[in-house]
Amino acid sequence: MKNIIVGQSGGPTAVINSSVVGVYEEAKKLGIEKVYGMVHGIEGFLNDNIIDLDSYLNDKDNIELLKRTPSAFLGSCRYKLPKIEGNEEVYEKIFKILDKHKIDALFYIGGNDSMDTIKMLSDYAKEHNKSQKFMGIPKTIDNDLPITDHCPGYGSAAKYIATSLKEIIRDNASFGVVKPTICIVEIMGRHAGWLTAAASLAKDDTCEGVDAIYLPEVDFDLDKFVSKVKDLASKKSSVVIAVSEGIKTSDGKFVCELNSSDRKLDAFGHKQLSGCASTLANIIANKTGLKTRAIEFSTLQRAATHLASLTDIKEAIMVGKRAVKEAVKGNTGMMVTIKRKNGKYSSTTDIYDIHNIANIEKKIPIEWIDIKNNQLKKEYIEYAKPLINGELLPIFKDGLPVHLIRK
Repeated sequence: MKNIIVGQSGGPTAVINSSVVGVYEEAKKLGIEKVYGMVHGIEGFLNDNIIDLDSYLNDKDNIELLKRTPSAFLGSCRYKLPKIEGNEEVYEKIFKILDKHKIDALFYIGGNDSMDTIKMLSDYAKEHNKSQKFMGIPKTIDNDLPITDHCPGYGSAAKYIATSLKEIIRDNASFGVVKPTICIVEIMGRHAGWLTAAASLAKDDTCEGVDAIYLPEVDFDLDKFVSKVKDLASKKSSVVIAVSEGIKTSDGKFVCELNSSDRKLDAFGHKQLSGCASTLANIIANKTGLKTRAIEFSTLQRAATHLASLTDIKEAIMVGKRAVKEAVKGNTGMMVTIKRKNGKYSSTTDIYDIHNIANIEKKIPIEWIDIKNNQLKKEYIEYAKPLINGELLPIFKDGLPVHLIRK
């Protein structure tokens, strides 16, 4: 195998760049001549916008910086490849660029939609007797890819969410002398509540934890929510509630749409969600007269490399390395998966057919949710706790973290 290329797609994570490190290090170990990077994913690749990663990563100090650099170093995109039928010219263009640079394998780091890109490219290659190999490397803070035990990016986001909620709980408890203060925290998650479930990790010997958690897996009942808040406010001066941006009522309407249903769509046809916490805070204020505040983590939960999980970083590197090994063996149309070993937490990797992964969402098992009390059960806590362990401290200069920037 002469040359390879790696790209990043979709929402960045705190460890997506560590997977680039894994791809690069393993490729060089196996004697691959050139490791190229797509600038802004497959969308940039269609414009032949690529870089030689040797110009950055042949320096060990830069590799250490990249592990600590947030967002997508190569640049990301939300570009949906068209269906193969009737759009063959798009695919032929991709393969012409691959041939031009003598690229034998393409690696794409991403979530559900990115795995669909790998599926279509590998299908086209098979149908047209192309020799290039295509491998998917999992990445998503949403943790909703099937088959894999969990996704790189999730552990770090969960660590940030739990840490931030501990701090918010302390802050909110400072008030409420005259009357209770209700704080509603909005966390990402369209259809799967993995991120919001991480709010349950805030509870420990030094923190009472959040008072209620609302996930997309369970229909949201506004009347029951208001009653719950009233009951909590009658018992405590500080109430902190975590809600997923994607919670919906039983008729399928997003809670963030209760005030407005005019929502823009992204390239994949997904409604852009935000404003759930502020919507609910306004409703509570109007119905109860209680003091409320809304907090939306937004991109902070996926950009906090300063609080990344070391376990997460190591696994992100691990899946990148495994992808290269499999492509060199001749495998294609696969995604690397993480497997959890029994006993004390450790993990290994495997590969799985991309056709059974692309466009499929994995939700939290309903039996892990304490629906009556709006909390998570011990099964989730035991699943998630090992994923947030360890730290890799930033490299500081003049009091601020240093990042590796593409020039």
